[in-house]
Amino acid sequence: MLKEYINEDTKLNRKEFIAVLCLTGVFSGVFGWLYEVAFYYLNSGFTTVYMRGGNYLPWINIYMYGAFIIAFLTYKRRKHPFQVFMLSAISTGILEYFSGLILYGVLGRTRCWSYNEEILNFGNIDGYVCLRSVLVFGLCGLLLIYVMFPLFFKLVKKVKIKVLLPITVIIFSIFLLDEIYNLLLYPYFPIPHATDFYKEHGLKYLYFKK
Repeated sequence: MLKEYINEDTKLNRKEFIAVLCLTGVFSGVFGWLYEVAFYYLNSGFTTVYMRGGNYLPWINIYMYGAFIIAFLTYKRRKHPFQVFMLSAISTGILEYFSGLILYGVLGRTRCWSYNEEILNFGNIDGYVCLRSVLVFGLCGLLLIYVMFPLFFKLVKKVKIKVLLPITVIIFSIFLLDEIYNLLLYPYFPIPHATDFYKEHGLKYLYFKK
């Protein structure tokens, strides 16, 4: 299956493309959440589990954006794993740096991450990006292109699209609605922000001071 995937372009119709897009968005966001929870547990010396992402659901949006960028830049280059790795590492490193710079350095919002306060932070630039994060994102690009995409493409070809499409769209929409609520809408509704919910129930959310 992998050999065919690498050597032949999988032709997707519009509905299949949307299903793959939704699968990519959900998988990458959940994967990012799992990675960060595991890393900050390691960073704490295996003493504290921190919630990440600021949503009710286990999902972090920047990993979705990174996955979309990786797919756009590297799918056509999938015959060349090293190119996939390098493009994934560089493009997501740029995304991470400027996302942090704009959100905190320009807009002055809550700082969501700071490599100044983490282990394995060699090559740290202003706390927004470091060598370890870039290398991990490069490996994630390989995972996405050579493991997840073949599985997604096989899934959309094996399962009836009339069944698969509504399921993927609904799941993806639920994650997006959770994100939008906690970013914009929570002041107008009685349901608290996810981070306040964490505090009320004894769950720790990680904040950065610098």
